[in-house]
Amino acid sequence: MLLCAQYVLPITDEPFQDGAVLVRDGRICDLGAADMLKMRYPDEEVVNYGQAAIMPGLVDMHTHLENSVMRGIVHDVPYTTWVLSMLEKSAKMDVSDWYDSAILGGLEALSSGITCVADITTTGAPCTATQKLGMRSVIYREVGAMDKRRVDYAMRVAENDILHWREEVDADRITIGVAPAAIYACHPSVFGKVSEFACRENLPVAMHLAGSQEEYKFIKYGSSPFAVHTMDQKRGYVEIPPWLPTGTTPVRYALNWGAFESPNVVAIHCVHVDDEDIKKLKEYDVAVAACPRCNAQLGMGVAPLTEFVRAGLRTGLGTDSPAATDSTDMLTEMRIGMLVQRAVNVNEFLDSQTMLEMATIGGARALKLDDKIGSLEIGKRADIVAVDLSGSHQTPTTDPVSAVVNTCNGADVLMTMVDGKTLYEKSKWHVDVEVAKNIARVIEIRGKLRV
Repeated sequence: MLLCAQYVLPITDEPFQDGAVLVRDGRICDLGAADMLKMRYPDEEVVNYGQAAIMPGLVDMHTHLENSVMRGIVHDVPYTTWVLSMLEKSAKMDVSDWYDSAILGGLEALSSGITCVADITTTGAPCTATQKLGMRSVIYREVGAMDKRRVDYAMRVAENDILHWREEVDADRITIGVAPAAIYACHPSVFGKVSEFACRENLPVAMHLAGSQEEYKFIKYGSSPFAVHTMDQKRGYVEIPPWLPTGTTPVRYALNWGAFESPNVVAIHCVHVDDEDIKKLKEYDVAVAACPRCNAQLGMGVAPLTEFVRAGLRTGLGTDSPAATDSTDMLTEMRIGMLVQRAVNVNEFLDSQTMLEMATIGGARALKLDDKIGSLEIGKRADIVAVDLSGSHQTPTTDPVSAVVNTCNGADVLMTMVDGKTLYEKSKWHVDVEVAKNIARVIEIRGKLRV
């Protein structure tokens, strides 16, 4: 199949006009000028997207697909209030609810050009959903316990889940990993045990880290909404005293407890970090998943993206929970992330090319999948999207990279392909899911959550 468009954006090379990409057996087999490829492969089916950009699929480094049904339910509240509200709403969800919610999230991701997601879950719903939808994913099983005596049991349950999930999925598309729970909900011994297990089983690791001011104060000073007076029985606290201030930053606290000892670690957020933290992240080759919209929406702060780039950290972008941002839209994530950085770092002008790289090859490198995805290169998997550039707000287009980042959103995606299989075309699905049935279920679940 020859995919043709006005622009082709390889990401690792210069964009070119009137180009085409040859896809065979799930891989990119050739790319170049459309006229040349049509002559070279006269028998290939040609799909022409016209005034559009063909580019690698977007890599969403951090999300929670199973929370999709909760979007729009809790609005205009700061991070801590939002977290507590989500716990309350989650208690009303059952196993089938989580699955249908994850399917909804996966459908939205595909329709907005996301071909690969990295997701943290305890339910396993995103694992089943991405397998069913044909998406690429890295699914991290979250594990945590505040009571030291419960840590070994929590680890055994998580390990069993991980081994079971591995057997259920297509290993070429879906990678299973492990994630320690948030620092304020996790006994520190969990970090070392997770690292040991990850090394033993060759698993990737992800962790929420240094995301909010409340977390920072909790770790360093022992005083915040996460402090002792909020630690009820549900959190599993039995030690006396349950928490003492550490006097250090969240990054160095996690480091001291062995969180970075495995070879493939992603730290999510990293908003409240200092220069020494960034040096340690680089020293241990920890990748960063920045989530600018979520951080802004919940008043968490602004991650120092330009400093991550300058330090040489493997850095990508994540949309985070749809319950926080209301949409799984990486195109909007790029634009807002870039504008926020320009506003707060007036001496460091972040450009469109850098943001597009973070959303594609940057995320792939951070997940250590860049040998398969993230750019249009011969031999890589055919995870490809086509983005419309024909709108009145986009023409005339002289710089396709700038147009994609500055003018597009999920609604402009014309086609999403994973492993050479077209899963979404404008207003048309090619997935093994009854979309209308899923929407009906989502409406039913949302009615339950509003009570």
